[in-house]
Amino acid sequence: MKYYNNILETIGNTPLVKLNKVLGDDFPALVLAKVETTNPGNSVKDRMALKMIEDAEKDGRLKPGGTIIEGTSGNTGMGLALAAIVKGYKCIFVTNSKQSKEKCDILRAVGAEVIVCPTDVKPTDPRSYYQTAKRLKEETENSWYVNQYDNLSNRTAHYEQTAPEIWDQTDGKLTHFVAGAGTGGTVTGCGMFFKEKNPNIKVIGVDTYGSILKEVHETGVLRPENAHVYITEGIGEDILPENYDMSVIDHFEKVTDKDGAIYARKLAKEEGIFCGYSAGSAMSALVQMKDQFTKDDVIVVLLHDHGSRYVGKIYNDDWMKEMGWL
Repeated sequence: MKYYNNILETIGNTPLVKLNKVLGDDFPALVLAKVETTNPGNSVKDRMALKMIEDAEKDGRLKPGGTIIEGTSGNTGMGLALAAIVKGYKCIFVTNSKQSKEKCDILRAVGAEVIVCPTDVKPTDPRSYYQTAKRLKEETENSWYVNQYDNLSNRTAHYEQTAPEIWDQTDGKLTHFVAGAGTGGTVTGCGMFFKEKNPNIKVIGVDTYGSILKEVHETGVLRPENAHVYITEGIGEDILPENYDMSVIDHFEKVTDKDGAIYARKLAKEEGIFCGYSAGSAMSALVQMKDQFTKDDVIVVLLHDHGSRYVGKIYNDDWMKEMGWL
């Protein structure tokens, strides 16, 4: 008989799928999508969630029967919750009000307590989801604050797992790696691995307007005051997480909230790949950069999470019409 001992053993080994229509008939390069939605929690975050928990268990930060506390846009929370179920931990997750209702409902469905904080406050504000998570850590006995932004096990997971998978699947022939940039774990961890294998591989982070990541990359200066609220979920930051190593990222491409939403819908309708908001942003970024690619390029674009997280927003015609995008 062939079976897994628990759901955590099904994480990884996600498929690489050629994109045929969504980027247009005149797109010059071969584009391969790393479809991370086949992970059990339907996102790339399952990889780093398990890695962060395992590392915290090893060094004693997470003790038996403990409570896992984290600020999350939803996907990291799902990965942590699945691991917590198997390993016997409780979870308290803090998110912000711009995240879809589906994400909160899914987290509650797998047994987590979810606290929603306002979006339009500074990271240092006590009401922000960053500060609320830290406060809960102090108030909760036998708890561990994950802090995916500064927890380097995040990027290590992608250095050890995601990037080697892609390298093997492409026989080392990829020329570009494209991923949404949020906590920095995926784009940096994969970027570190690819640059070691071949320094000529271009690593591209997908950013959104309102985020400060592209500005920090180009100027080396962090100006949190330049951040403003945006609608796109899962990418962009108003802080600079420690998971970033900007030296392994060659370029950040910014995409509007509207274009990310439209291209996510195109990806679903034209490729049959039902993915989240950041996947649409990645598609739009590639189209914007089309003139920079050649017929000899092999581009791997990572699709972070599943479209089921966004059925009340970008996949809802009424919501899209309210935004003026449909």
